Formats: sequence, structure tokens, C-alpha cells
Amino acid sequence: MHQTLQSEMIVQNRVTFVVTILLFLSLLLLLPLGVLSHRTSRPFDPCNPSNELDQRALRADQITVLINGYSESRIPLLQTIAATYSASPLVSSVLILWGNPSTPVQTLAHLAKNLSLSSFGSATISLVRQPSSSLNLRFLPRSSIHTQAVLICDDDVEVDPKSFEFAFKIWRLNPDRLVGFFVRSHDLDLFARKWIYTVHPNKYSIMLTKFMILKNQYLYEYSCKGGSKMAEMRKIVGRMQNCEDILMNFVVADNVNIGPILVGAERVRDWGDARNEDNNGQFGFEDGEGSTVQAVGLSSRVGEHRKRRGECITEFHKLLGRMPLRYNYGKVVNSVGEQGLCMKGGKLVFCDRYR
Repeated sequence: MHQTLQSEMIVQNRVTFVVTILLFLSLLLLLPLGVLSHRTSRPFDPCNPSNELDQRALRADQITVLINGYSESRIPLLQTIAATYSASPLVSSVLILWGNPSTPVQTLAHLAKNLSLSSFGSATISLVRQPSSSLNLRFLPRSSIHTQAVLICDDDVEVDPKSFEFAFKIWRLNPDRLVGFFVRSHDLDLFARKWIYTVHPNKYSIMLTKFMILKNQYLYEYSCKGGSKMAEMRKIVGRMQNCEDILMNFVVADNVNIGPILVGAERVRDWGDARNEDNNGQFGFEDGEGSTVQAVGLSSRVGEHRKRRGECITEFHKLLGRMPLRYNYGKVVNSVGEQGLCMKGGKLVFCDRYR
């Protein structure tokens, strides 16, 4: 009797072991390689000089899209945005940089599967689970980027194809500068003797990562160069969980001594902006199933958000020893158009518009 029970226990243990192995293997098959790349393969050292990419060998006619993902409630919107970019012939590939370490593996496996099914164009969509939530990782050089241009964008900003194409066109004419749709300014508080983060109606000096096109080389400049001063500034970004976009503006402005370029857009929807409000007094994006994606970003806490970013500008200035940010004025638009009005068919219309 004792031998029979012992034999049954051995068989049960073997069955349990086999089932566990099968479940683990099936999970690996569901996950894209990018999700587990930092765990299962030899780590790629982005700052090894031998891994620095030759910019001349990179494609100039296409762009790589890096979408920052964090909130699980925004996944339906994220999938829509990624699919839209992948459908563009201008896009080489789309990388979803998932920065929420607490997201279950099963959720990411399901997301990766849906992303692979939602790719409508030749551009692939990959999901990369970041090793931490540090915002510095948004600018990490990656061996999978094969284009001179990189688009850094958020998971809650929808851009119409025509505006996206126009922004990329403007960047190709100005490849050393930052190009995008969302800008802010720095300014000096003379009484408090510190820098502040603000909005000016007629000038700007900071391009936001809601939508930022930049040169691939700047990823290396941000992450790998600048010595101890740059390392300290990256630590500030990590500590405050904020200001990575401001630091990138410092890096670029310090290289080219000129401000970013604001591009006019036709239809850009910022679902994460706290000024969004539906009929029920709630903020967010309806995913089609009755649930709402709330404004969970840092910018939804406007007062504290601006204060912290002003502190970042002040700290960056102290460490660098100079203020590299430069103002730019005006907006680049897709069409100048006629400004004069004429009477046609009993109506006042722009003179270059015919019936």
C-alpha cells in the first residue's frame, strides 16, 4: 500500500513538472523577443563606441516611431495609434516602449499579439518591456533603429497622416533641429532668481515629447555623452520622473545653438490633456466598450507639474553652467494661402477660392 501511494506521488509530481514546463514554453511563444530581450539574451550596450551607428548608413527616407507606453487603461488607444503609424509608407518600424514594471506578463503577451495583428503596412510593430520606469529610457539608442529620423511620441496623442507627413518633411529640411506640434517656454523669474517653465503666446524654446522628431544621433548624445554633468542631469530626470524632454532640448540646443521648429497640424488629438472634458464631466478616451481612459499623465496636475519642470530647468542650468535653450518664433504651416477676402456668389471668401 505504501509503495503504491509513493508511486502515485511520483507520477503526480512528474505530471505537474511537465505541465509547468509546457505553460512556460507557451508563454514564451506568445511574447515577442523584444519583451524578454533584457532577460534572455546578452544585453546590448548602447554606449559602447563600437555600437555607435554610422549615420550615413541609415535610411533618410523613412522614420522610426518610438511610442512610450505605461498606462494599461490606454492600451486600446495605444493600439490604434501604433496601427495608424505602421500604415504609413514613411514609417520603417514602430516600437512600443513599455515602462510600467508592474504590468502582468499576460497583459503584455496579449498586447503583443494584438499589435502584431494590427500592423496594416510594411512597418513592423514591436513591444519592448523596459527594464525600469525611468524616462531616460525613451532616448536609449537601439540597434533596431535603422533610420536617421526618430519620432518620440506619447500613447495618448493621435496625429492625422497628412500632418505627420508634413512634420517629417520639415524635419528633413532641418535635420539638426527638433520638430513637432507641442511647445513650451523657459523664462527667468527675476524676483525669485530662478528659471520657470511656462507658455508664451509668441515664442517657444522647448519641444515636448508628445510628438518630437529628432536625429538618431541625439539618442547617443543624450544617453552616452556629456560626461559627469550629463550623468547628473539624467539622475535628476530619474529622480523626478519628469523633464526628459527638457533635457533633450538642452542637448540639441547646446549642439546647434538654435531653437526647435513648431509645425502647424490639421487634426491632432491629445487625449491626455486635462482640458479634455466629455458630457459627464470626465476626462479621457472612450475605447468603444464604455470605459474611459483617464488623464493620468503628469501634465494633468498642472500647477505642481510646472513647478517641478521649472526646478529641472534651474538644476540643468546650474550643472551645465550655461543656458543653451534658444527661442524660436512663428509656426511652419503647410500652405500660406490667400489672406485677402473677395465677394463671390454673394459670400465673402478667400480670393483664391473659386466656386
